Amino acid sequence: MPEETIFSKIISREIPSELLYQDDLVTVFRDINPVAPTHVLIVPNKLIPTIDDVEPEDEPALGRMITVAKKIAREEGIAEDGYRLIINCREHGNQEVMHIHMHLIGGRALGGMIKRPA
Repeated sequence: MPEETIFSKIISREIPSELLYQDDLVTVFRDINPVAPTHVLIVPNKLIPTIDDVEPEDEPALGRMITVAKKIAREEGIAEDGYRLIINCREHGNQEVMHIHMHLIGGRALGGMIKRPA
């Protein structure tokens, strides 16, 4: 069984956060270190450490993450201009919390995806 994370504690409301949405599959809250005017995290309520740990039974929660991202982007007023969805995986992907989470980022031009090697 994976070890409980800070996100697990936010989902269970043991740790306060600015919740934007919660249902039986996913929870959405604002990132505490935003990189853009809108920066929220969309997290499955089930603790799945990385994308590499996803099982077929997790598909409903992962699909819900996408449909909720669309809903939140519209509510935040960033859908028309565009936004970015990011899921990092493990060390080289810069995953900081071992609980799958999708960043919804927007509200300004975001530039290129990653820095190219020199």
